[in-house]
Amino acid sequence: MVDQNLIAEIDLQGGIDDELAQLLGATTSDALVGKMIDQQSEEFKPGSILKGVVVGRAGDDIVIDVGLKSEGLIPAEEWDDPSSLEIGDDVQVWLDAVESDSGHIVVSKRKADRVLNWQRIVSTKNEGDNVEGRVMRKIKGGLLVDIGYPVFLPASQVDIRRPGDIGEFIGKTIEAKILKIDAERRNIVISRRKLIEEARSTAKEALMSTLEVGQTRKGMVKNIADFGAFVDLGGIDGLLHITDMSWDRVGHPSEILRIDDEVEVKILSVDRDKEKIALGLKQLKVNPWDEVEKSYPVGSRHKGEVVNIMNYGAFVKLEAGVEGLVHISEMSWTRRINHPSEMLTVGDMIDVIVLDINKGKQEISLGIKQTQENPWTHVAEKYPPNTRIAGRVRNLTNYGAFVEIEDGIDGLLHVSDMSWTKKIGHPSELLKKSDTIECVVLKVEEEKQRIALGLKQLHEDPWSRAVPENYIPGQIVEGTVTKITNFGVFVELEEDLEGLLHVSELADHKVEDPHAEVKIGDKLLVKILRVDAVERKIGLSKKRAEWSAEQDAESGAASAPKVRRGGLHGPGPESSGVIQPIPHVPPPPREEPAKESADP
Repeated sequence: MVDQNLIAEIDLQGGIDDELAQLLGATTSDALVGKMIDQQSEEFKPGSILKGVVVGRAGDDIVIDVGLKSEGLIPAEEWDDPSSLEIGDDVQVWLDAVESDSGHIVVSKRKADRVLNWQRIVSTKNEGDNVEGRVMRKIKGGLLVDIGYPVFLPASQVDIRRPGDIGEFIGKTIEAKILKIDAERRNIVISRRKLIEEARSTAKEALMSTLEVGQTRKGMVKNIADFGAFVDLGGIDGLLHITDMSWDRVGHPSEILRIDDEVEVKILSVDRDKEKIALGLKQLKVNPWDEVEKSYPVGSRHKGEVVNIMNYGAFVKLEAGVEGLVHISEMSWTRRINHPSEMLTVGDMIDVIVLDINKGKQEISLGIKQTQENPWTHVAEKYPPNTRIAGRVRNLTNYGAFVEIEDGIDGLLHVSDMSWTKKIGHPSELLKKSDTIECVVLKVEEEKQRIALGLKQLHEDPWSRAVPENYIPGQIVEGTVTKITNFGVFVELEEDLEGLLHVSELADHKVEDPHAEVKIGDKLLVKILRVDAVERKIGLSKKRAEWSAEQDAESGAASAPKVRRGGLHGPGPESSGVIQPIPHVPPPPREEPAKESADP
C-alpha cells in the first residue's frame, strides 16, 4: 500500500530529470525510448538498441561489432567486471551515431542497460515493492540510487531520523521500497525509511510482547542528546538516561557512547501504552555503594581526586561512582578559608579521612584537617588560665575583639572584660585592628575551640580594695556631672569612676526635673551615702553635703579645707582634690500672710 500523502510531500521537480538526461543522453526522447521498449528495432538508426558482439580491445575500450561497416568503441568502465569479457560475448548497445569523427560508430552499453532495465522494472515491479541498489551520488533534494535504473531517494526518506550528512551512504548498497513509478516521465521514487519503519513495526510488536523489566538486551545507539542516548532494541528505541550510564560522574553521554555503538543494556521499566522503555547501563555492574561501609569505614584514610568545587566545600572521588564531600569547615584546623578554591583545585589528589557515611542518601562526609594533628589539643597545655599573652587584634565586633595568639589560634576579648570601671559601648573605643596588646587567658574550651581573654584582669579589680578603702560613707567629695536622667544624675568622682546622685538626693524640695537643678559639666560637692562593692555602685547626696556645710557653720567649726580622701589611680598631691566648705547662707525670713480686714 503506497502512502499518497507521503508522495505528495516529495518534490520531484528538477534534479532527477536532469540526472536521467545525462545518463540516457539529451537527444533521447520519451517517444523513442517507448518505441525501443515495445520492440528492438533492427534498423541502424540513432536511438536504436542493437545486438553486438565483443571482437577485441583497444586500450581501455572494448571493440563491438554490430554489423555495420565499422565497429564501435565502448569504455571498459561501462561493464561491472570488464576483466570477465571474452571475444564473442554478446552485448546489447545503444546507437548514438552511425559515424563519428574518427570513423567509428558511437554506441553505449550503459544507455542500453538503462532502457532495458527500465523495461524490466516496470514489467516486474509495482509501487510498494522492495528493491535493492547502490547509492551513486548526491543530487538536489536527496540521493541517486542505481537499481538497474537510476531512481530518486529523497533525503527525508533515507532513514527514520534524517542523517547529518546523507553523503555517507554514497557507494553503499541499500534496500528500499518503491513509493511511486511515473512511467510517463520515467521517474521512480524510493524510500528506505518506509522499509525500515515497516520492519521495525513488525519487530516492535514481537519485541513488546517479550520485553520484561530486568532483562538484558543488546541494541544500537541511534541518537545522542544532552540528557541521554536512544538505543534501538530491534524495532523500538529505549532511552538510556545519562544518570543510568555509569556509577561515576558523567558530564555528557558522548563521553561514554558513540552513534552506531552496539551496547548491552538492562531493561529498567516498560510503558506498553506509551511505548516507552527506560534502559540502564550502570545497572549491569555492581553498585559500589553496596559495600561502601566496608570499603570506607569511618576514621579510615584514603586518597581521592577533587572533581568539583562549590561555595560550601569540595567533592572528592574515592572510586568510580563514589564521591564524598569535604565541607569548608573540615579543611583546616587554623586557616580561615572563605572559599574552598583557596586550598584546592579540580584534579588535585588529596588525602582525606572518612568522618561519616549515610548509605541511604549515598553521602560520605570527608575531612582534610583530620589528616593532621589538631593544634587545639595542646592549646590548654600551652595557655592555661592566668597566662599572660601578647597578640594582634585581628577583628572587632559589637561584642568584643578577636586577638590572634598564634597562627590560626584566636582568642575572644569580650567587651565586658576590657575595663573594671569604664563603660565601653564598642571595642573600637579602646582598641583598633592590628593593635598589639597584652591579655590574660581566662578560660580555654578545647572542644569548642574557644579561648576567653581579659584585658582588665591585668590589674587588680579596684572594687575589691581601692574603691572601698578610698571612698568612705559620710565622706564629702567633689565630682563632675556627666549624665542627667529622669531618675538622677551621674557624677564622675575621678577617671573611670562614677557615682549616682539620685533625684531624691538633689535638694530639700521635691525635684521634678533634674535638668533644672544641674547641668552636664557642673562641679558639685556630694556626700557619699554608700559604697556597694558587689553591685559596683556608689550612692551620693548633694543635699546632705549642703546640710553638713550648714551644721559646720552653725557650730563654728574651723573652715579650713579638708584633704579629700580617695584616689583610685593614686592619692595625688595634697593640694588637689580638697574640699572647700560651703558658706552658710541663712534662708530669707518667711513673710507672714496679711490678716484680712473685718471691715466691709
